[in-house]
Amino acid sequence: MSTANELKRTLTPVMLWGLGVGYVISGMYFGWNLGLEKGGTLGLAIATFFIIILYITFTFSYTELACAIPKAGGGFDYATRALGKEWGFIAGMAQNIEFIFAPPAIAFAIGAYFNLFFPQIPILAIAIFSYVVFTALNIYGVKAAAMFELIITILAVGELLLFAGISLPHLELKNLQHNAFPHGWQGVFAAIPFAIWFFLAIEGVANVAEEAIHPRRTMLLGFGSAILTLVILCVLTFASSAGVAGWEAIVYKSDGTTSDSPLPLALSHIVGTNNLLYHLLITVGLFGLVASFHGIILAAGRSSFEFGRVKFAPAFLGKIHPRFQTPSNALLANMAIGIIALLTGKTSEIITISVFGALTLYIISMIALLRLRKTEPQLERPFRVPMYPAFPVTALTIAVVSFVAMTIYNGKLALVYFLLLGICFVAFKLLKINDSN
Repeated sequence: MSTANELKRTLTPVMLWGLGVGYVISGMYFGWNLGLEKGGTLGLAIATFFIIILYITFTFSYTELACAIPKAGGGFDYATRALGKEWGFIAGMAQNIEFIFAPPAIAFAIGAYFNLFFPQIPILAIAIFSYVVFTALNIYGVKAAAMFELIITILAVGELLLFAGISLPHLELKNLQHNAFPHGWQGVFAAIPFAIWFFLAIEGVANVAEEAIHPRRTMLLGFGSAILTLVILCVLTFASSAGVAGWEAIVYKSDGTTSDSPLPLALSHIVGTNNLLYHLLITVGLFGLVASFHGIILAAGRSSFEFGRVKFAPAFLGKIHPRFQTPSNALLANMAIGIIALLTGKTSEIITISVFGALTLYIISMIALLRLRKTEPQLERPFRVPMYPAFPVTALTIAVVSFVAMTIYNGKLALVYFLLLGICFVAFKLLKINDSN
């Protein structure tokens, strides 16, 4: 029996694979191509290579933490246990920023996709409607939400494989080599946020550890299969898109403006824009956006719920719906913040702030892993990261370099992120002082 603040265990390894891939898969459909403008084909490829290493080493390291401490707070719980409440708060808040600010950008992309077919419906209206529908689905129940995520993710993966099957026969090496390194090594560093967008939010799998059946075994299978799938899809999507007509063809629209739709642009060079296959793939491509949008909403709800449950945020966030046993208050609060962010219209800026949050989480989590190995050597670890300490140290190093590079190339947004994090930390300290009094 679940109590008033316990989540129901219903998730299987296959469901976790669906969630892990689903959280991320929209990154294959849009956004990453803007990194080509910064670094060219070679510049983004180099950045992506190191980011793949980051996510492989990070995922295996994070799996050790998720199996040893299967709690809904993910990085927040690991950092709190290893480094104390202050660092736990910073890790958790960074995770909340990542998970709360990523969905508005994806919601806008969903609205833009629908607008192609129904131009009479405003993009913003579709985006807000999407928030309401998928928040309601998550409130209804995690099993229903996870099953929906699994189905929609399978369709999205199938569409990417179909796209690769159509475009790879048209790949030419000269297209990949054309103007491949326009800004030199500076372009590599500038392309890092867009390379991260390929894999952003994979760590959200850890946030449903409390709802997994046999979490210690299930988490390993879910995480491992998800990252393997995503690496394969990333390489296929990158090569098959840019190789059709060169990177400029999937960055710039006919009017010279930048596009968030690299796959349709690549496909238009093969079959044209009036072909039935073109319209079919664009329609199905919507599933990838929906999968990530819905999945991150699910993970964000658990992250905010844990914050409320331990009273690091208003306690109402840590309440479970009496009927559905889901974190309904946290989900509704996140929806409200997401819609406000959506109304700003600053989608690229929102993505960048989300990436700042992700990198902060990765850095603190890896430090927490290294710390726990020293302070709690007897902690039961059903899974141990291979090649310790090489994996967590590698992930930590690449995350730090990426964070510094992003700060250099996005100074104003870095300031916004630090201000947001700082204000929340001051509020947390004041709340704790008042509680003690």
